[in-house]
Amino acid sequence: MTQTAAATASPGATALDSLPPSSASAPRIVARIRDDAEAIAVARKLAEDFEKESALRDRERKLPWDELERYVRSGLWGITVPRQYGGAGVSYGTLAEVIATISSADGSIGQIPQNHFYAVELILVNGNESQKRFFFERVLQGDRFGNALAELGTKTSHDRKTSLARDPNGPGYRINGRKFYATGALYADWVPTSVIDEHGVQQLAIVPRHAPGLTIIDDWSGFGQRTTGSGSAVFENVHVPADAVIGFASAFSRPTQIGPMAQIQHAAIDLGIARAAYRDLIAFVKTRSRPWVDSGVERAGDDPLTIREVGDLTIQLHAAEALVQRAGRKVDAAAADLNEDSVAEASIAVAEARVLTTEVSLAAGSKLFELAGSQSTLAEHNLDRHWRNARTHTLHDPVRWKYHAIGNFYLNGKKPPRHGAL
Repeated sequence: MTQTAAATASPGATALDSLPPSSASAPRIVARIRDDAEAIAVARKLAEDFEKESALRDRERKLPWDELERYVRSGLWGITVPRQYGGAGVSYGTLAEVIATISSADGSIGQIPQNHFYAVELILVNGNESQKRFFFERVLQGDRFGNALAELGTKTSHDRKTSLARDPNGPGYRINGRKFYATGALYADWVPTSVIDEHGVQQLAIVPRHAPGLTIIDDWSGFGQRTTGSGSAVFENVHVPADAVIGFASAFSRPTQIGPMAQIQHAAIDLGIARAAYRDLIAFVKTRSRPWVDSGVERAGDDPLTIREVGDLTIQLHAAEALVQRAGRKVDAAAADLNEDSVAEASIAVAEARVLTTEVSLAAGSKLFELAGSQSTLAEHNLDRHWRNARTHTLHDPVRWKYHAIGNFYLNGKKPPRHGAL
């Protein structure tokens, strides 16, 4: 890996040049990852470190500032930047494996960059050349995107009220509105937010984290994924230059990889959580659990009924891993040849992966206690975080609708809807 220092200059004279530098207190020295294999190797090394205090961070809701800084400096947040812009341009399968690897160490840390990669992808698909050069270079220098997409109090989870209006006092726009589930915004340098323009069309405005009028509130109180920073973002007459506004709705009005790319990340998060629960189940049964009195064995690991249940869970986990890998290949194929059929196939493949990763993450979190026994429920172990994390994250979008989309595709040839929540 090569090392690069943080920079603030934008190539080309546009309004983007007026945007502030990274909110980091000191210039970041960021590694430059070269390829897929290196990305996975770096993720595995980081995961070993992140796992050590993951239970403590969850128990005390200790926000992972230091861990995130190491994560960014590792270069992993820049791996989806295309090679022609200086990044590694890794495959979607590799991105999924990196996210799953980090999520297996700490589910919250695994989820935090999900919207970062989503923003990078949206810039790739819908950004102009100046926007790509500017923001991709910022990412490679260590800047990170958060998210301010979802809102409370709307008719559906996809409706938006936050407005983007022309600035009456000069060039650019003003944003007003309130967001929730703003995962990663607390830690971000930039907060991409979905807004409705004067024509009723949804756009994405990329706002500096410390822009005047933007307030990030750490009010996330979910019982799982506790340190994701998924709280509120309030925009009060926040200025944004026109050059920092990118089409959002148009990324779904035509076949693009945006939807399945977003969803494979969620599958990877759940896969990582399942791996963590499975790992702790195996370790606890081997070292602490006692066999049932009627089993006639000395070790819990020799209990034939426990062995059977572990075998079943192992098969589910391996099947989920295989579906995520298959989905990655489908998304890669769609991105290489975008059309109605390729994007539909990718979306369905990712939906299949999401069904199984949802189910195995919940099953692993529950089976852990069933097979490990009463000792595993003690607060000192905090093993319930795996089920809490899985249950919280798998509510992101309903798996029952994924079953419907999959069945309708194979039975009736009906292509799935194009949006980021299938």
